Amino acid sequence: MDTVIPALPVSALSVAGSNAVFPVRRVYCVGRNYAEHAKEMGFTGREDPFFFCKPADALMNVADGEVGNMPYPPKTSNLHYEIELVVALSKGGRDLTVEEAAQCVWGYAIGLDMTRRDLQGEAKKQGRPWEVGKAFDLSAPIGPLHPRDKTGTLNTGAISLSVNGESRQSSDLSQMIWNIAESISYLSGLFELKAGDIIFTGTPEGVGPVVAGDTMVGAVAGLGELRVKIAN
Repeated sequence: MDTVIPALPVSALSVAGSNAVFPVRRVYCVGRNYAEHAKEMGFTGREDPFFFCKPADALMNVADGEVGNMPYPPKTSNLHYEIELVVALSKGGRDLTVEEAAQCVWGYAIGLDMTRRDLQGEAKKQGRPWEVGKAFDLSAPIGPLHPRDKTGTLNTGAISLSVNGESRQSSDLSQMIWNIAESISYLSGLFELKAGDIIFTGTPEGVGPVVAGDTMVGAVAGLGELRVKIAN
């Protein structure tokens, strides 16, 4: 196929313990999916899940045992961390049942949904989209994918984040308002899901700011750690 400009490479995630990679099609994110975080944001109850997207090339791969260096993004003075379990889909469809949705999961990773909170907040006030707050370059640091056939299905387990060695977020995957299969099922009613889609499944309470020089360490039971430093 002739292209009028050079074709860009497909975004892909590394796979733990393998030289293989997982090509990424779309990046979906679930908002306010832990009850205590929802309360932080001024919401209570089990509202229907809602979603936003990041571009696939906003992913920042961080290898096992390495520290990813994320530049402090422009046009913000209030950069926030949000630790999340990420799921990768090996198949999809429309209007999936919860049982069908559960079978779409290929594997799991630890991810950070980094947010320019001041820009997001201003967009909300003006009734504008959130992309400037959520979809900026390198806004999604992520560790290697771990195949589900090795980890088992993750419905429970500790999820946490520390900044410079101080605990900031600590919860359990069981505290999701909408569990993974339910989120996938609901999302499939809005979009046709396909192999290569990944989903950030929401963050627990305790979100807050980081500044240049800070080091974040995120962890999910069974998946190891994700280490990211905000570059000076």
